[in-house]
Amino acid sequence: MNEIKIRNMKKSDCKMISAAFVAQGWNKSERIYREYFTEQQFGDRDVFIAEYEGEFAGYVTIKWETEYDYFRENNIPEIKDLNTLIKFRNKGIATHLMDVAEARIKEKDYSIAGIGVGLYSDYGIAQKMYIDRGYNFDTRGLMYNGEQVPPGTQTIADDNLTLFLLKKVRRET
Repeated sequence: MNEIKIRNMKKSDCKMISAAFVAQGWNKSERIYREYFTEQQFGDRDVFIAEYEGEFAGYVTIKWETEYDYFRENNIPEIKDLNTLIKFRNKGIATHLMDVAEARIKEKDYSIAGIGVGLYSDYGIAQKMYIDRGYNFDTRGLMYNGEQVPPGTQTIADDNLTLFLLKKVRRET
C-alpha cells in the first residue's frame, strides 16, 4: 500500500529534513528549516510535510506575504520551495503537496495562488506539473531574484532565474 500523509511541520523536523536532502547531495541547511518553522509559528508561512509509508518524502511552503513585488502588491500568497526527495518521485507526493497548499490558500479566502518556477532543465517536471494544474504566466516575463530581466540583458541560468505563474483557486463573488 502506497500511503501518503501530509501534515504541518514540527520543530523536530528541521534537522531530519536537512539531513535527508544532504544525503541525496543537496545543500539544504537546517537553518532554512528553522527559519521556516519560526515563520510558521508567527503565521507568515505554512509548511506542509509529506510522509510516504511513514518516511519523510518532501515538503512545500506557502509564503503569505511574498518578497515578489507583484504578488505582494496584489495580495497573492506564493507557494514556495516544493521539494520531493529523489527516491520518492513519481509517487504523487508533489501533487498531494500542491493539493494541500492550494486548499489552504482557498481556505484562507484567497482567490489566486502564485508560484515561481526555475527555467533550466532540473525544473522541467515542475514546469509541466504547474501548467497541467492550470497555472498561467503572470505576464511580467523573466525574473532574476524577483526583479524583471530587461530585454537584451544577459543573465545566469541558476535557481534565481524564474517565471511566475498564477492560478485561480476559487471563484470571486
